[in-house]
Amino acid sequence: MDTLHQNVELSLEDERVLLTAATSAPSLHNSQPWSFDLHDDRLTIYADPSRQLTRTDPAGRSLLISCGAALFNVRVAAEHLGFHPRVRLLPDADDQTLVASIRFGRRQVHVAGLAGYYRAVEARRTNRLPFHDRSIPHAALASMGEAARAENALLRIYDDPDKVARIVELLHEADRAEAHDPAVRVERQAWIGGPQRADGIPVRSLGPRPSAPTAPFRDLGRGVDVSRESARFEQAPTVAILSTRHDERLDWVRAGQALQRVLLEATRAGLAASFMNQPLEQEALRGLVRSPVSGVGHSHMIMRMGYGDPVPMTPRRPLSAVRRHGSRTS
Repeated sequence: MDTLHQNVELSLEDERVLLTAATSAPSLHNSQPWSFDLHDDRLTIYADPSRQLTRTDPAGRSLLISCGAALFNVRVAAEHLGFHPRVRLLPDADDQTLVASIRFGRRQVHVAGLAGYYRAVEARRTNRLPFHDRSIPHAALASMGEAARAENALLRIYDDPDKVARIVELLHEADRAEAHDPAVRVERQAWIGGPQRADGIPVRSLGPRPSAPTAPFRDLGRGVDVSRESARFEQAPTVAILSTRHDERLDWVRAGQALQRVLLEATRAGLAASFMNQPLEQEALRGLVRSPVSGVGHSHMIMRMGYGDPVPMTPRRPLSAVRRHGSRTS
């Protein structure tokens, strides 16, 4: 019998490891828009529409990117546990919330492949502090590009000041457009700064206010009535833009997997990242984020990357809250 495809029942510890990894993924404003069903040798990932930011993300692109990032972490944790997961993306056309189904073959003795990312899953953070004035080695940039390609995506990296300036101007143009949309601001503020929450972005994770209005930074704390220090941010950071060739729901899930693989590769290299996705949330500006050279592809994430000081992890919901149909995990 082919032992690779023999089915096994997941143990309680297996479930804990898989779900802890899955829920460590990044999501829009830490909304954690996912739920999971575990049964015998199978794990299914669902998008949670009740956590979709419908003003900021009306098409559900960020919703599926977040779930794709969680899926990649499941793949990493599965290989860490010795499994060889078999993944089906969007397996049920009649259930738009079903993102992926993962089956686990018989546990193997030798662990390889994605298992090397496992330690980085817990260590990864979204870092909204100023980054150090230190260039990123070409080898690290190349490794992140390879990570994106491995998941059917493209990572364009900009460190030329003129090209970065073009992207930063789009960021501020999007900020200005958002300032005239109070519904977007109200929706965002519902996820920012709340005390004693298991989701959203606490004040400690907002980072300081940029002292220069032209700083390449997304200040999610605008409009939040809390005291924060100001700081000087790097004027010409390294900017990475993640794209896929097409722009369908399947591409959004793939983009999420590519995003997480890139972030884990960056974490292993000692790098930090934060997101500057304002232009991607404005349809009039999203097309302008495409490569000015090729014009090919659809952009999904804009990341500011560099070397930063350590930051705490944003809160996560308990595993019992993200498991469907009851829970064996705590």
